[in-house]
Amino acid sequence: MNSVRTSLLESSRWKAWEPVVWLLAFASPFVVAQHALIINEIAIVALFALSLDLILGYTGIVSLGHAAFLGFGAYSAALFAKHVMPDPLVGLAVGIVAATALGAVCSFTIMRGTDLTRLMVTLGMALLLLELANKLDWLTGGSDGLQGVTMGPLLGRFEFDLVGQTAAWYSLTVLLVIFLLARRLVHSPFGATLMAVRDNRLRAMAIGIPVSARLAVAYTVAAGVAGAAGALLAQTTGFASLDVFALERSADLMLILVIGGVGWLYGGIAGAVVFKLMHDVISGITPQYWTFWIGLFLVVLVMVGRERLLRPWTWFRRDGGQA
Repeated sequence: MNSVRTSLLESSRWKAWEPVVWLLAFASPFVVAQHALIINEIAIVALFALSLDLILGYTGIVSLGHAAFLGFGAYSAALFAKHVMPDPLVGLAVGIVAATALGAVCSFTIMRGTDLTRLMVTLGMALLLLELANKLDWLTGGSDGLQGVTMGPLLGRFEFDLVGQTAAWYSLTVLLVIFLLARRLVHSPFGATLMAVRDNRLRAMAIGIPVSARLAVAYTVAAGVAGAAGALLAQTTGFASLDVFALERSADLMLILVIGGVGWLYGGIAGAVVFKLMHDVISGITPQYWTFWIGLFLVVLVMVGRERLLRPWTWFRRDGGQA
């Protein structure tokens, strides 16, 4: 038991490069202020990807409707800001709580069945919320989206400007805080039991791990994190539309984790950076065909492997690039 605890502590310790990465991230809205808006988008997408990685990479739950929680958090925060209070932090908390509650309810749907069953059930939940948001136009604005969402200054001092610097630092801060909490979770004894369930559910049940309870908690926590991403999206754009529930959101999330890797919290962040930058650059060059180049990149990535991608001279070696 002591060796397991020691191993978990070792894996949770910060590497030398990690503080440098986060310092560069927080400096980027100031250094490249003209790109603050895309930095804000990357931070939000990275947080969304982290939420899916918690259930896919660490628990083995496959979801194709994770956008349900993103959208629910976005609409909850936007409606709260419009009708109750424009304070960003309180609205963020409302979005997290609302998505967490939805995740707790939906967690019962992923207890049984195969991965294919979960794919269909999670997708169905996202489609159900999409149709509800469309029909309840008196509340959500329907196909026109929820407009007129005005946010108050962050901490009563920092206004959300058109440049996007405040939004970028706000989203990066939330990303860092939730990343630290998620890191603590996955490197705890609880996180070790999640990985045991992922690797072999029957064996986990045999040694006394309450599998259903673990799945429910992991799914609920991941829903709350996705809700935080949705709340940030609505707050920093001042808008919530049906697009947040779209299948493309969940599909892009899968692509991001393929790029960055699952079962590694930095995988979602790295994947979000690569995906959003490729999207921004390629769509600026060929707006009609950017999905072709993304698809080609994914094919190459899968064929040659993530570790060898930056070493093209090793792609055709059978020994994996060993000399």
